[in-house]
Amino acid sequence: MLDALYKEAKDKMEKSVEAVKREFSTVRTGKATPQLLDSVRVEAYGSTMPLNQLGTVTAPEPRLLVVQAYDKSTVGNIIKAIQVADLGFNPSADGQTIRIPVPALNEERRQQLVKQCKDIAEKGRIAVRNARREANDAAKKAQKDKEISEDQQADALDQIQEYTDENIKKIDELLERKEKDLLEV
Repeated sequence: MLDALYKEAKDKMEKSVEAVKREFSTVRTGKATPQLLDSVRVEAYGSTMPLNQLGTVTAPEPRLLVVQAYDKSTVGNIIKAIQVADLGFNPSADGQTIRIPVPALNEERRQQLVKQCKDIAEKGRIAVRNARREANDAAKKAQKDKEISEDQQADALDQIQEYTDENIKKIDELLERKEKDLLEV
């Protein structure tokens, strides 16, 4: 009974950490990475699609992204979607190839991005704490229903708190690394 509870709590907390990692990868530092365009949604073929389904995104140089569209008719829509995504990019088309120079970040923009990362990290911490609360409630209910003893409940609460501390520490480390990347000129 407790093993299942631990596993579920641990899984939820680890998924929260992974979500924070994914979110951080979409926040741009000074370097070009294909993940910067993961959040871009393009109107094409009568629906909204992720950019990576309409073309290949590469970063051949540290300050340049290149999107190779699969279909020439979608190039205009891709450019429009990148501009609307408000990422601060100014794409230009060359046939089926779209070149996106990645401008250097100014100090004010860096501070905004650090703040955005702190918000992402806080949401991750909240998700971890919610998983802890659910697991603690389940342990307390199991004790109340006489499925486990009071000692087992105390041990369970301690174990769940350990998982919580570990995962919050991971999120804090991710935030620290991302902040360092952003503030590095």
